[in-house]
Amino acid sequence: MFRNIPKVAYDHYKEGNLNYPMIIYVSLVHIVAVAGLFALPKCSKETLLWAFILWPISGLGITSGVHRLWAHRSYEAHFVVRLVLMLANSIANQGSIYHWSRDHRVHHKYSETHADPHNATRGFFFAHMGWLLIKKHPDVVKAGRDMDFSDLLEDPLVVFQKKLDPWFALYMCYVMPAQVASHFWGEDFWTAFLVAGGLRYCYVLHCTWLVNSAAHLYGDHPYDVLSYPAENPLVSWFAIGEGWHNWHHKYPFDYSASEFGISSQFNPSRLFIDMLACVGLVWNRKRGLSAWAMGKARRERDAANGIPLPKAPPRPWEVEAKKVE
Repeated sequence: MFRNIPKVAYDHYKEGNLNYPMIIYVSLVHIVAVAGLFALPKCSKETLLWAFILWPISGLGITSGVHRLWAHRSYEAHFVVRLVLMLANSIANQGSIYHWSRDHRVHHKYSETHADPHNATRGFFFAHMGWLLIKKHPDVVKAGRDMDFSDLLEDPLVVFQKKLDPWFALYMCYVMPAQVASHFWGEDFWTAFLVAGGLRYCYVLHCTWLVNSAAHLYGDHPYDVLSYPAENPLVSWFAIGEGWHNWHHKYPFDYSASEFGISSQFNPSRLFIDMLACVGLVWNRKRGLSAWAMGKARRERDAANGIPLPKAPPRPWEVEAKKVE
């Protein structure tokens, strides 16, 4: 898949499909991140710790926030929790809650089709970040127009962030971490800007993108043998619990995004939600366990009657590999 990138990029260039503003932005993000790598030797221990802490903080803004709360409505939360998650989501700087949720709902409804914004059948690189670098497929645009996202605009915090997008998120992502480091322990502003801002941001971006790429291509399929999304423990580590993706696509309304609890599956995002539920700040947590119990019983009946599980069709690259052979 990677060796085809130059040819595919050239084809998109000829067809006028390249998204130049996003290509420039993503390039700058990585240039600043590389500069952050060179700034590491000058960094204080406090700033390094601050950058590390911002990983789960910004990560929770994606996982427990825009993903499980706003995109899937898998639980309800107090205004204070939603405020904190909105701020954490702004630190993550992956698009406004409204636009992220819109694209994600389209992704779930049309997973691995041309209407899927990051269709994994188009390869690892496309699903990981290539989808941002070219114009959206017409089917994606149509799907986004046909679906209703009015519920998102009922939350004043979503509206507030959307109105200030992208400037508020850019400030929270790059400038705020540097201001904190400079004010509280005297770190050089630009060193903190590059490390706690730029380098940390780029790292968290790729952690999130792994859910769209690696978790859709590599792993086990115990719940839905026909779907691309897979159970991927490594992705769960980087994306703080979002790698149990076969379960999540089977039961997207489940707030845990995994069958088991924190003791069996690495899922800090679920632990965060559960802790808030213990103090009454989160409620109405939805689960898919009953649906899975019925599905598992059906499988067992089929197995007893000699009916095998359905077999997934060959992946596009598997078909191409056979042609080459």
